[in-house]
Amino acid sequence: MSSTATLEPVQMQIHAAAKELAERRAAGTCGDLLLPELRPTSFEQAFAIQQTVAAIYKANNNPITAWKCLLPSAEKTVVAPIYQADVYQQSATCPLYPSTKDLARVEPELAFEIARDLPPRTTPYTEAEIDAALGHTRLALELIKSRYHTPSEATHFDALADGLVNQGLWLGPVLNPLAGLETSHFELCVNIKDGATLQKSAIHPNGFPKAGLYWLVNFLSAQGIDLTQGQYVITGSYAGVLDLPLAQVCDFEYGALGQFAVTFTAK
Repeated sequence: MSSTATLEPVQMQIHAAAKELAERRAAGTCGDLLLPELRPTSFEQAFAIQQTVAAIYKANNNPITAWKCLLPSAEKTVVAPIYQADVYQQSATCPLYPSTKDLARVEPELAFEIARDLPPRTTPYTEAEIDAALGHTRLALELIKSRYHTPSEATHFDALADGLVNQGLWLGPVLNPLAGLETSHFELCVNIKDGATLQKSAIHPNGFPKAGLYWLVNFLSAQGIDLTQGQYVITGSYAGVLDLPLAQVCDFEYGALGQFAVTFTAK
């Protein structure tokens, strides 16, 4: 997508790209990389496509109810919305679109509840103000799927436009309330009903799980986007992507942080 094109053609290209990605997301399908003239070549273009997808979904009564983020690096900025119809609250089963290998692809995370609106404003929010606006912290799983056949060939901007391989969020139990609990790392254990066990040393990519949240609040504020009561924010996977079986109870233990069981089912 050329950055020198006039405004109206650029807006048309952004809408065309967003329409294609929104349709793929709604149908749970994949496709080729977008046409060269529609592919974003900057963060600004990719974010504009992503937010146009969000506007299409909002018009169809499927608003943003969560966000994913990480602290930005010199190489990339990680920020993407998650939609109401794709968020599951501590359900015994979690519907998702399986991978090509017929597996559930999920990432273990913590989800921070926004308990008080954080509207856009001219001055940055302090960490204390953001902390005061938070409610519960929950154990969570990000649900993973790309809308591209060959996500390894997609640039970061391609992925950003598409919502950074997100297909939803499963919200689990509230974090263990024990004071002083270490949340930067834990021993992850997933016991699968067929007898298999997965164990990993889980480490938050930013060290401090709220780091990305503090950044996100002020980034969105600068874009004129508010965070509202009842929304959730996830801030990075502790253990990359886990490939897990469908139709079998998976018991998750996040070390001392808590535990839960869920069964993944195919949409």
